[in-house]
Amino acid sequence: MTTSRSGGRILVDALLTHGCDRIFHVPGESFLAVLDALHDTPAIDLVTCRQEGGVGFMACADAALTGRPGIAFVTRGPGATNASIGVHVAMQDSIPMLLFIGDVDRGMRDREGFQEVDFLTMFAPLAKRVLRIDDPTRIPEYVARAWRTATSGRPGPVVIALPEDMLVEEAVAVDRPPLAKLETVLDPVNFDAVLTALRTARSPVAIVGGAGWDTSTGVTFANFAERWGIPVAGAFRRQDAIANDSAAWAGNLGYGPSPKLVQRIKSADLLLVVGARLGEATTDGYTLVTPDHPDQTLIHIHPDPAELDRVYRADLAVAADPFAFADMLTRAEPPANPLPAGQEAHAEWLAWSTPAPRDVTLDLGQCVAAMRERLSGHDTIICNGAGNFSGWWHRYWHYGRTGTQLAPTCGAMGYGVPAAVAAALREPTKLAVAVAGDGDFLMNGQELATAVQHGANLLVILVDNGGYGTIRMHQEREYPARLSGTALANPDFAALARAYGGWAETVETTEQFAPALDRALAQTGVRLLHCKTEIEIITHSTTITAIRQR
Repeated sequence: MTTSRSGGRILVDALLTHGCDRIFHVPGESFLAVLDALHDTPAIDLVTCRQEGGVGFMACADAALTGRPGIAFVTRGPGATNASIGVHVAMQDSIPMLLFIGDVDRGMRDREGFQEVDFLTMFAPLAKRVLRIDDPTRIPEYVARAWRTATSGRPGPVVIALPEDMLVEEAVAVDRPPLAKLETVLDPVNFDAVLTALRTARSPVAIVGGAGWDTSTGVTFANFAERWGIPVAGAFRRQDAIANDSAAWAGNLGYGPSPKLVQRIKSADLLLVVGARLGEATTDGYTLVTPDHPDQTLIHIHPDPAELDRVYRADLAVAADPFAFADMLTRAEPPANPLPAGQEAHAEWLAWSTPAPRDVTLDLGQCVAAMRERLSGHDTIICNGAGNFSGWWHRYWHYGRTGTQLAPTCGAMGYGVPAAVAAALREPTKLAVAVAGDGDFLMNGQELATAVQHGANLLVILVDNGGYGTIRMHQEREYPARLSGTALANPDFAALARAYGGWAETVETTEQFAPALDRALAQTGVRLLHCKTEIEIITHSTTITAIRQR
């Protein structure tokens, strides 16, 4: 475009060019010129949040659903530091994200001006790349670079600092066309080596999910695994990598996996790892699969060559886009007789994921069972942050295809509610369900106001045991019966939800849950079930008393 525009207008036009249709933000005076440009840009939905942590989480969740960078805008200093948690999640989750930060004027830099922070230094260890735009004529260049960086190789967050005076400066800038992500081309020689290894393996297991994984990849990979009879395990919080009704689905790794799945991993002679980094949670502290994995062949497929052989020694390291790799697998001739292990592992998972009644007042396993009776795993998006409460859904919920689980692999608290808001706005035909603990909820529960303001339909299952349950569990293991700093005094969460404009009920027994859920599902907008549980029932498989007795 050859007409003069403000930096803010040039930036918004560049985002439009690259396909941005939604921005999450908390407004700041440092980027008023961007907000002014958005006033005349109906093609971009501007979602106004209540805290920058919610902004970052919503951008992460939106990107997980679309495969495009989630776009976030915050102001300098306090806004940027609040939003940094979202950058950390996006990096560890391999999620494309662009965080734009309104910065101090160019002439004020390095004087420790009002809310000034050196963002290039602050975000360097958190983000994939950190940029600062000092010249409005170069905005299209920087946006294109940031977009490609965020989406190519291992996806991740890019942080862009925007001096306030640069955004109001008028300039003539040349718009750039959108840039697609750079694909990592699969070498046929490497693929032949993969096939040879798979055909000769006696007990192969696949571990999948992560960078570059999407719905098409999941469907294609499941087709291959079923035809070959290879059990498929999801990496930590990648339980929607393939639909769980696939005959090859073997369950999830991470915290509290099925003991039979753990044994299958240990007994496997070949591990086919696609998209996953084999992080600490997935590998139980790098012990379930060790970095050198003696007596096991490790084939590692990842879209970013820099991730291969970085921690784990791979017998065969293949830099490839996960879909391209899965597509070639499905085209290969399957064995005449598939291995029985795929269906055996799936049957074991079905037994593991069927909750047996427990003699407790409010049995969360039966609550998940009631949800499964009423809700489809393919049409429901389960969103959760960190806490033992999530274990019931990780074990007993049956997830659909990619995009039906939103949960941070870095274990960040406060993620569930903002993620559900983003999911409800992005996928209005599905039901977004935020599963949150009491401590977890109060870290970002204010985003219910965002949901009401923007007309989002979502359900919150709030598990209230009056404590930081995960830390209490660790505390009881290390210092039995010495309670310190983990108890919580909570508000009436149902009343709080109603104060935001939502519908809510309190549930205190197992028998109350299903009827309350039915009433919630009959409503629209924000709905919350305040489920009061006992801290004694600390996980889906043990109790405080049992931990102390060990």
